[in-house]
Amino acid sequence: MRYALINGERHEAEPRLVGTCPGCAQAMVAKCGDQRIHHWAHKGMRVCDPWWEPETPWHRAWKREFEDAWQEVILHDELAEKHIADVRTDHGLVLEFQHSHISPLERSREAFYRNMAWIVDGTRRKRDLPRFIDGHRSLRPSPWRGIYTTPFPQECFPSDWLDRAVPVFFDFAGMEPLDQRAGIERCLLWGLLPGRADGHARHRRSCPPTSRCGGAHPAPDRSGPRDRRHPWLPVS
Repeated sequence: MRYALINGERHEAEPRLVGTCPGCAQAMVAKCGDQRIHHWAHKGMRVCDPWWEPETPWHRAWKREFEDAWQEVILHDELAEKHIADVRTDHGLVLEFQHSHISPLERSREAFYRNMAWIVDGTRRKRDLPRFIDGHRSLRPSPWRGIYTTPFPQECFPSDWLDRAVPVFFDFAGMEPLDQRAGIERCLLWGLLPGRADGHARHRRSCPPTSRCGGAHPAPDRSGPRDRRHPWLPVS
């Protein structure tokens, strides 16, 4: 985790600090080695949120694009189940950043958070970017700017992310320098939207704050409500 509580205030990990977990109130120690990014960990092997995964530099870079108060927000449902959202905006939209393989159980986050979107590291598996480069030729423009349809979503995106109930955005740039391959701007996020349009899957492209194009690709379809600091991001 990026934050622990010290005297009731959130602090990032620094050498020799000891804090408490904001989720379970148990002791946490600062891990500040050379192999991984600085982070907080529970003493022993305790994990208070089964959905939590070790953070990578990719995770941390995405989190830092948002206000500190939006990061690692603890949420409860009506049955008192508790989880820590990677980011929750002040409009109530949850963003979950996923680097590793995700199990069917972990996908239950969609039912828990409801108003959420995934951002997936599209560079983790070697096949994902080449698949998208080959499959994007099936994308067809729609009447809405930045929205495309395809009858063959499986030719563009990994099968384990098809037919999700919430939007899934793929970050094909990852932590690598920007390059141009087959006309694909890797600075863009390419999203798979839930549902179908005339039997076709719907795709969206957006230029996120982490892009290396300096905003050269404007965010599509600004007709709906948007977050004021992150105009590429729908608020609900």
